[in-house]
Formats: sequence, C-alpha cells, structure tokens
Amino acid sequence: MTNSKRKIVVTGATGQIGGVLIRLLAADSSLQVVAAARNPGKARDLGVPVVLFDYDREERLAPALEGIDSVFMLTGYTVDMLKQSHAFLNAAKRAGVKHIVHLGAPGDDNTKVGHWTWHQFVERYIEWSGFSFTHLRPELFMQNLLSYGGSQAEGNGIIRHYVGDASISWVHTDDVAAVAAVALQHPEIHAGKTHHLGYEAKTYPEIAEILTKVVGQKFTSESRSPEEFLEQMLAAGAEPAYMRCVYQNWIDYEAGAIPGADAVYDNFFELTGRQPKTWAEFAKEHADAFKY
Repeated sequence: MTNSKRKIVVTGATGQIGGVLIRLLAADSSLQVVAAARNPGKARDLGVPVVLFDYDREERLAPALEGIDSVFMLTGYTVDMLKQSHAFLNAAKRAGVKHIVHLGAPGDDNTKVGHWTWHQFVERYIEWSGFSFTHLRPELFMQNLLSYGGSQAEGNGIIRHYVGDASISWVHTDDVAAVAAVALQHPEIHAGKTHHLGYEAKTYPEIAEILTKVVGQKFTSESRSPEEFLEQMLAAGAEPAYMRCVYQNWIDYEAGAIPGADAVYDNFFELTGRQPKTWAEFAKEHADAFKY
C-alpha cells in the first residue's frame, strides 16, 4: 500500500523553533514528519524519524531530501548561509521538493540591514528555482533576552543591550513555529505569500518594567556601546561578517534609521486561530530563568 502522507523535513530540528514545529506537525495524522539534524542523538527525543543532515556536507543533502514534499528551511547566521542555501535548494529541486517554508529576517524589500538582505537573496533564489514557497520574516525573538541580544549582568537584574531607547517589534519563537506549521500543513493557502511576524513593540526599559512586575524582582536596562558588542563577539571567535552587520544594526536601531523597526502586525489570529504571546506571558514562562 502506497503511503499517501505528505512528507515534511524540518531543518534546525533541535533548535527552539524546530522542536516546537515538529511537535505541532507530528500531531497532524496526514503528515509524515522527519527531523533533520547534524547530531541525530540530540533529536532522538522529538518522537519522529531523524535523518542525518549538515548544510556544510553537500553529500548529505540528497539522502535527507529523498521523498520529501515540503521543507522547513532554517539556516545558521553566517555569510556561509548563502552558499549553503544555494546548494540545499539545488538539491531540493533535484529531489522533487515542491514547497519551501523559509525562515528569513525582518524588513521590507528595500532593507539596508546587511544580514537581512542575505535572507532576501535566498528568498529570490527560492522563487527563481520554481518552488512553491512561503517566506517568514520574523522580527526580533523574545528568546534573545535569555542569551544572545540581552543578558542578566552578573545576576543582578540588569539587562544589557545596544540600542538605547529604541522601540523594537518582537515575536515569541513558539509563534514563529505556529505560523510555519500552518504554512506547511496548507501550502495551497500560503503559497506565494510573505508573512511578517512581529506582535509587540517594546523598548528595553519597558521590557525591564514587565520583568519587574511579573518576576517580582527589580530589573533595569543598561544600554551599552555597539563597539563593545563587536569587540566582545570578535574576541569570542564569532563570524566577523555577520557580527559587523549586527553591530551596524544596533547603531541603526538606536538612530531610528530602520523603517518599520517597531511595526506590529495583525495577521496572527487569522493565520493560527489564537492570539500571539505577549511579553508578560514570556516573562511568566521564563520567570525562573530571570530570577536572581
């Protein structure tokens, strides 16, 4: 008997978005979901079949894409993503993949933010290659506050950042996964569409106020120099081309030089049937991580 289920592979399966996305898709009995992972052992607990996958190993692309109908495409943030995406999409085309849901970056088509444009080149290549596609353009992730983009300084409730009092649009990674899920479940509805995902605009001082109220301890924000950020990232061995883009991004946020940086969208309920998660909900979810 022929398996009539549509087969979907999720790249970035062991990450925050990929893991949630797999759980959402696995609940749909009409789909066969496959987790693509560089380290299959880390994906063992996802409850779906796992395929060995590595963007840097082109010989692993074709086996991972065999029999696949749709792909959730998430790449790492280095300039290498351009070469990786080119090879991956070529392999997907040869494998007969029909629909690509690509996780991109914020901004309109005229964005001047360097690393955001990398994603837009990938979007254009997806379209040029003839795939059915859905482009996702999320704003900043709330989860960045737990690691990259903001941190508790020495456990004293200070949130360091690099954008002054700029108001920025944010999205919960669970909500990104939710939109990716519906785009993969219903490609006939979402094909050819670009979904901007940002649902609450806040400054870092406003976020500190929310944490203070929800966690029950005092939080304050501390805007640091973008130069300090760049120096620290390069010293830690981060990819220079990407980090210089982010450095300029922080400068432009603070200067108000990014059009639509605080844009919020009203598409989430229509896309998913529920309301997007708020900063207060995020703070409650991760209260234990923020306590000091």
